[in-house]
Amino acid sequence: MESRGKGWLHGSLFFYTVCALALFSSRVTGQIRYSIPEEMPVGSFVGNIASDLGLEPKRLISGKARVFTADSSEYIGLDKENGHLVVKNKIDREELCGEISACSVSFDVIFDNPMELYRVTVDIQDINDNSPVFPKSKIEQEISELAVLGARFPLESAIDPDVGVNTLQKYTLQPTDHFKLHILTSEDGSKNVEMVLHSPLDREKKKHHNLILTAFDGGKPQRSATVQINIIVLDVNDNAPVFSQSSYKTSVVENAPKSTIVTKVSATDADESSHGIQYYFEHATSAVKALFSIDADSGEVKVIGDIDYEKHKQFKIKVKAKDHGGLTDSSEIIIDVIDINDNTPKITVMSFSSAVSEDAAPGTVIAMINVQDLDSGDNNGGNPPLSSKEILNLKISDVNDHAPQFEQESYNAFIAENNPPSTTILTVKAEDMDWGPNAKVTYFLIDGDLNGAPLASYISINSETGVIYAEKSFDYEQLKSFKMQVKAQDGGSPLLSNNVTVNIIIQDQNDNAPQVLYPVQTGGSVVAEIVPRAADVGYLVTKVVAVDVDSGQNAWLSYKLQKATDRALFEVGLQNGEIRTVRQVTDKDAVKQKLTVVVEDNGQPSRSAVVSINVAVADSFPEVLSEFTDFTHEKQYNDNLTFYLVLALAVVSLLFIVSIISIISVKIYRWRQNKLFFKSGANLPVIPYYPPVYADGTLQHVYNYEMCGTTDSRMSDVKFVRPYSQNTLVSQSRLGTVQREKKEQEVDDLTLEIRYSIPEEMPVGSFVGNIASDLGLEPKRLISGKARVFTADSSEYIGLDKENGHLVVKNKIDREELCGEISACSVSFDVIFDNPMELYRVTIDIQDINDNSPVFPKSKIEQEISELAVLGARFPLESAIDPDVGVNTLQKYTLQPTDHFKLNVQNGAGGNKNVEMVLYSPLDREKKKHHNLILTAIDGGKPQRSATVQINIIVLDGNDNAPVFSQSSYKTSVVENAPKSTIVTKVSATDADESSHGIQYYFEHATSAVKALFSIDADSGEVKVIGDIDYEKHKQFTVKVKAKDQGGLTDSSEIIIDVIDINDNTPKITIMSFSSAVSEDAAPGTVIAMINVQDLDSGDNSKITCSIDLNSPFKIMSSLTNYYNLVTDSELDREQTAEYNITITAVDGGNPPLSSKEILNLKISDVNDHAPQFEQESYNAFIAENNPPSTTILTVKAEDMDWGPNAKVSYFLIDGDLNGAPLASYISINSETGVIYAEKSFDYEQLKLFKIQVKAQDGGSPPLSNNVTVNIIIQDQNDNAPQVLYPVQTGGSVVAEIVPRAADVGYLVTKVVAVDVDSGQNAWLSYKLQKATDRALFEVGLQNGEIRTVRQVTDKDAVKQKLTVVVEDNGQPSRSAVVSINVAVADSFPEVLSEFTDFTHEKQYNDNLTFYLVLALAVVSLLFILSIISIISVKIYRWRQNKLFFKSGANLPVIPYYPPVYADGTLQHVYNYEMCGTTDSRMSDVKFVRPYSQNTLVSQSRLGTVQREKKEQEVDDLTLEIRYTIPEELREGSVVGNIAKDLGLDGSKIIDRKLQIASETGSPPLSSGKAVTIGISDVNDNPPMFSEKSYTVYAKENSAHDSILCSVSAHDPDLGENAKISYSVLDSKVQDVPASSYIYINSENGSIFSMQSFDYEKIKVFQILVQAKDHGSPSLSSNATVHVFISDRNDNAPAVIYPSTSMGSVPHQRMPRSAKAGHLVTKVTAVDADSGHNAWLFYRLAEATDASLFSVNLHTGEVRTKRAVSEQDDSSQRLMIEIKDNGEPIQSTTVTVDILIEDGFHEPISDYREKTVEPRKKSGKITLYLIISLASVSLLCLMTFFILLVKCARGSRGDSSCCIRRTDSGYKNPNRNLQIQLNTDGPIKYVEVLGGDMMSQSQSFGSYLSPMSEFSDLTLVKPSSTTNFTDTLNVLDASLPDSTWTFESQQVSA
Repeated sequence: MESRGKGWLHGSLFFYTVCALALFSSRVTGQIRYSIPEEMPVGSFVGNIASDLGLEPKRLISGKARVFTADSSEYIGLDKENGHLVVKNKIDREELCGEISACSVSFDVIFDNPMELYRVTVDIQDINDNSPVFPKSKIEQEISELAVLGARFPLESAIDPDVGVNTLQKYTLQPTDHFKLHILTSEDGSKNVEMVLHSPLDREKKKHHNLILTAFDGGKPQRSATVQINIIVLDVNDNAPVFSQSSYKTSVVENAPKSTIVTKVSATDADESSHGIQYYFEHATSAVKALFSIDADSGEVKVIGDIDYEKHKQFKIKVKAKDHGGLTDSSEIIIDVIDINDNTPKITVMSFSSAVSEDAAPGTVIAMINVQDLDSGDNNGGNPPLSSKEILNLKISDVNDHAPQFEQESYNAFIAENNPPSTTILTVKAEDMDWGPNAKVTYFLIDGDLNGAPLASYISINSETGVIYAEKSFDYEQLKSFKMQVKAQDGGSPLLSNNVTVNIIIQDQNDNAPQVLYPVQTGGSVVAEIVPRAADVGYLVTKVVAVDVDSGQNAWLSYKLQKATDRALFEVGLQNGEIRTVRQVTDKDAVKQKLTVVVEDNGQPSRSAVVSINVAVADSFPEVLSEFTDFTHEKQYNDNLTFYLVLALAVVSLLFIVSIISIISVKIYRWRQNKLFFKSGANLPVIPYYPPVYADGTLQHVYNYEMCGTTDSRMSDVKFVRPYSQNTLVSQSRLGTVQREKKEQEVDDLTLEIRYSIPEEMPVGSFVGNIASDLGLEPKRLISGKARVFTADSSEYIGLDKENGHLVVKNKIDREELCGEISACSVSFDVIFDNPMELYRVTIDIQDINDNSPVFPKSKIEQEISELAVLGARFPLESAIDPDVGVNTLQKYTLQPTDHFKLNVQNGAGGNKNVEMVLYSPLDREKKKHHNLILTAIDGGKPQRSATVQINIIVLDGNDNAPVFSQSSYKTSVVENAPKSTIVTKVSATDADESSHGIQYYFEHATSAVKALFSIDADSGEVKVIGDIDYEKHKQFTVKVKAKDQGGLTDSSEIIIDVIDINDNTPKITIMSFSSAVSEDAAPGTVIAMINVQDLDSGDNSKITCSIDLNSPFKIMSSLTNYYNLVTDSELDREQTAEYNITITAVDGGNPPLSSKEILNLKISDVNDHAPQFEQESYNAFIAENNPPSTTILTVKAEDMDWGPNAKVSYFLIDGDLNGAPLASYISINSETGVIYAEKSFDYEQLKLFKIQVKAQDGGSPPLSNNVTVNIIIQDQNDNAPQVLYPVQTGGSVVAEIVPRAADVGYLVTKVVAVDVDSGQNAWLSYKLQKATDRALFEVGLQNGEIRTVRQVTDKDAVKQKLTVVVEDNGQPSRSAVVSINVAVADSFPEVLSEFTDFTHEKQYNDNLTFYLVLALAVVSLLFILSIISIISVKIYRWRQNKLFFKSGANLPVIPYYPPVYADGTLQHVYNYEMCGTTDSRMSDVKFVRPYSQNTLVSQSRLGTVQREKKEQEVDDLTLEIRYTIPEELREGSVVGNIAKDLGLDGSKIIDRKLQIASETGSPPLSSGKAVTIGISDVNDNPPMFSEKSYTVYAKENSAHDSILCSVSAHDPDLGENAKISYSVLDSKVQDVPASSYIYINSENGSIFSMQSFDYEKIKVFQILVQAKDHGSPSLSSNATVHVFISDRNDNAPAVIYPSTSMGSVPHQRMPRSAKAGHLVTKVTAVDADSGHNAWLFYRLAEATDASLFSVNLHTGEVRTKRAVSEQDDSSQRLMIEIKDNGEPIQSTTVTVDILIEDGFHEPISDYREKTVEPRKKSGKITLYLIISLASVSLLCLMTFFILLVKCARGSRGDSSCCIRRTDSGYKNPNRNLQIQLNTDGPIKYVEVLGGDMMSQSQSFGSYLSPMSEFSDLTLVKPSSTTNFTDTLNVLDASLPDSTWTFESQQVSA
């Protein structure tokens, strides 16, 4: 190969050299072409480039020659040593050029110095290195055995990547029995192969044909490939399936498990398995469909339901088999059901007596029972045997043979002391195993004494409930526990009882305060403990000893020091009360020390005692005596104490008089009320009254009360008895006893059986037979014997007419519903006689009538039959159904017309008829596609009935035509990069057959490129783009396409697709050479890079223009085609631009043009030519005073535009002095980071600011530097307390201000002037009055310090007044100063001097007198309050009693009343009340109590007492049976009954209950159930929930109103109206203003709006409560809190606090003329109501009389002298000072200050000393008046008590108005066994007293009362479910043991 390449080179080298020299410039010197075969080894020689170019090999080395390829695929390399071109990478022509015959590679050989370029092309020649390859190793082809001769079947061609003669040339096929080859050669030379059928196929002879296809190429040596072809002959469906049996007989056990396989049917088809057989039931009844299923594929018949032998004993099922071609066969399945013992015997109680006496004799008949079993045969005694049970509830009468038994052997009860009377201690409970009155337990206390008093005075017990009450309050300290006996006694005869011990334990309460034992407190005496001055730390001064009479934790004591003259000197032991010194006693400690110690116990609440201890710090007793002369006079009282005492006495007296007037008014009112009522006589006429008897109907609502008492009791006690339940079953004979009847004879066997026969559908009431005549009985025997019809299954079709002995149709009989397909149909029942017992079996045979027509399952039958169907083919049809039997059922079928089909009717084993169509004339789809037939079914009844069904025959087409393309070749074009899914073309073929044989299109022998780029829609033939088409890769596509119908017949065509080029390739930029860095001083024209640009497009799309950015110091120059140089165009400066990103843009000539960019990053070297520059021209730094050393002040930073070492900056301080010290002693700087530190702590008052110079220097050579000024400002801290300038405080002297007694309100007494050397808010001063002799007389201005009078000065005001004023700054923490001011209230100076001798001595009064006055006032007030409370309590209690009853006349009409007896009906709800009252009561109270359980069974005795009987079943068992009757054929959803109402349940409460529809308790238990679906309606049970618990809102100050603040939202999980939410703002106040005046809320969406503009100074933050409420009933809601924060704006000017301007006057300040420079004249203090930066204030001297004399500090507002004051300066100076804030916009204000320069200040009043004087005597008149008033009030109080006691005693003898019990000695009981009926007719309610012994059968409540009881505890409340019931109850006497009076109140609702 190498020699061949060289030969070709030598033959053509001269030609190429000449062309190269003629075409290119000096830079491109030539082009050379070589030719080599593919697959040459790496390193093989290609050509000698040096020799061919006439160059020396060393020129390749010096010129840095290299090979350059645009696509970086280097197949050829350059050997510079000898100038040879060699193979660098192995070359595969097929991979490189694909199917293109002419294949070559091109590259450039480049020389750099000087630059030269040579283009080299190497042609690649093909060799036969590839064999043909088939796409698949095996080909499978399915061909129908009906394929026509000449049918063509294309095959996939082989592929050979070689070209020319080396590619594919021919095909061969072996064997050729049925097929031969046909080869098609395309225009491009490719060969396509297809098989042609020349001999017919027969599947029955041979199903498969195996062929070998071989492909050969034309190379040397020749290469080939083979593929195996497997021909599968397809079958044609021409055989119907055939069942293996004509009838299948099997059996199944009833109750067989689901999925049990009953049988399996099978059918065979002579055709192949591809025509699979499907099995299905034909004309299956609903019962068959519900019980059985058949597997469509396997033919298995399985159980899917519950099979019951008692319902179906045999099933006959039609089954069909159908193949995929629609051919069928029929068979029958007969299933016998085998009975098993699955029905338990059914027990029916025919007669039963529910009650029997305890002494009933053995053999007494209780019940008569009937038992049946639905099973058959031996299953009546089956194995395993089944059983059932019936529970009979038999009541046994009770005998009183058990005494009550307490639940515990003894009881322990705990009660806290100080309990209120009538407190419940505990409840004892005893139970009696007996029933009724025998089980009724009454509780009594066994008499006894306790601490010498009767036990009953301490304890009482409720005789009915066993509740034990405390009758008085217990005291733990007197009585800690005691025992008592409680007796429980039943109500039987004789009485039985039992006792139990109850231990009552009193629990301690903390009701006693500690008592101090030592030191003893004596009135007025001074007890002092002496402490020597040498006492050390811990010295025991004394010990406080206290005790607490309580116990436990209540008696634990702790000691605390409450007050002390010097708290730092003493302490008290917390547990032991020891008083010890805390520190060493010194000489400075005062001699007199007073300690107040609190002793506190540990109870809840805690109680305490206080003891005062006087301690003398002295070394000798005389020293103590000399100091303690005025010790006891330290107590100070307010002058107004006596005034308050007199005022309290007046108020108490007024209240006492008002109470007396109120009592008199109430008595008069009650006297008038008593006149409204009358007294009745004692004799009541008896008027008999007989109520109606309710024979039937529904028992209405009844309200009943049973009680025993007297006919004229004032008040009575009552006992509540439980009510009846809603399900109470009551039986009542006339005398109240259950009458039981015995059977005179028992009949154990059937005496006779009678049979009748009737047709079905007879009307109700139709005559069946005369049972009396047929039995030879008289009709009256039916009545006397209580004859009745009994059916075991409760289905009564036949009824008995006892009057004439006829059996009649009771319910309509439908034979088909009753017996189904069974011909012999009958119903059986028993006729039973009770007296004597006889039983007759009656059977009614039901005869069928022709009342049903045949019915086809479908109204229309559609059948698809191929036109190729063979004659004699059978097509089964669905049979008609006739539910009648015998001759009335289906008999024959007819079919019209009969052109092609005839009927074949087959009789089944059960007599049923199966019908099928038989084809006897061939079908032709081309002649007729549809055939319509009528099938008629006729029964044999009279009149004859029939049914018809239409049969539509659809003739199916046979595939016998191949598809044909519309064109033999399709030519089209597509643009490259066409979007996916672009339609390229559409091919179409037609088929003479129907469209059901749809044509499918597909590519044949498609290359991988075609498959990746194109797809063809198999149905429509549309060819679409699915990939990215690239013109540069493929310029044309030739695609083979085929059309194939569903029968396998095909046709072929060709698609030629031309690709249209578009401009879709951007130019490619290749950097051939590039220098990444260039020096700043590089000369213009310096080459930076060499670039190559290429575009893969063709034509104008490949023409390229190259450019760079215009605003750069570079340019690009073209050296030759597609080659460019990048050079510098001007000088470079690194400081301006350190690096360049040069963008090279290449744009092609396409439309639209495409471009590409390449960015070159060029760095510029640095030169040190820039000094460091600071970020700011100057710096301001703030540091708080008192800072710790080394505190960071700020960081300065400088930057250098240079780079590297030239840009490294160091920082230095420039030397200087500050206050005479080196600057370095104050400040230091970090040379690396520029951080400035403080070297010492600054003091704002000494140094407020200073400046320093900082130098920044770089690291270049030479170094460059720069300086900056730093201003350091010291910030003030609140470290100085205010200084009081006036009044001046001098040691020991007292300064006094004089206030005339005529001074009015607001009189200016003096002004406290103070300054604070701090600044800002720290200097804002406020003045407060800390102490004052009379606080009600003076006040101090908070801001200006002015002391003014609050009220008018009076003569009573003391002359000497001492004020203590605190001056406090606004710093954090605040600091303060205190100044004391003595004020003299006098009109003359001598008066001041005369009074000031004892100024400091406070008023003292006699301690004992005041103490006794206060004590007397407290006692009288307490007695008065107690008397008022007692009177009010008694009056309220008596008022309630008067309201409770009224007096009536003594003669009441006595009307005997017999309540109705309700024989049957539904028992309604009962309302129960417990009450107390009398016959004369005006009102009675009743208490509603819980009713019985709904499952209580109650019977009524003769005397009306309630008998409650126990149930043997659990509470959850059903005790009520409800029966409903409905007609058959009711539609689904029809109402059967209201189970909730009939059970007395609330429908809303059964939603979550599970309703058990039916159950039994057999063994094993059997049950059935029904799921009850209950729709749950929404109730409003979910409140709305906010998305957030709280919201935070920020609103700007002064913002417009109606602006939205925020929105809140809540969600409610309920539905509908319950989920609809409304929002509202709950009533609340913001600064005492309703929140609604600030905001409002949109109730729909929760948006909150502002109602007004907010003012930050008035309100900074507030919160509102938003409520979300739903619309449910009742509505639910939830709340959320919204916090609204107001943000500040600068809308307030500064306000001057000091000096203040009052009444328009200018404030004056005084200063001495001797003031030096820096003298503090005054200080202007201002505040700004704004906050933050808006409140920072600055002070400036705006105007001044002499500006050179004064200055104002910018931050503090201090006014100081600049120089010393001279004699020439005016004595009056005026300054105007301006104060500005720091807000935007700036707000300001001014203040004018007048300064008076004086030689000296006004001197204060002479000093005076504090002296000890005797207390001034008080006037004795006030004290005398106070004592007289106390005596008068006390006397009035005692008189009131006496009058009340006398009145109570007198009233008790009159109308029993007080609490005096009536004895039984004078009481007579004229009537016994009376009934009293409350009549509520009309507006007046009165009482009916009833006589007689008969008690009604009613629902009653018993209560028992004592005669003439004065009080009752029950309250009458109205029941919730009725609006008309008795309000008033009468009370009867039950105290006499031999009488029982019964009271009943009754109301019957409509």
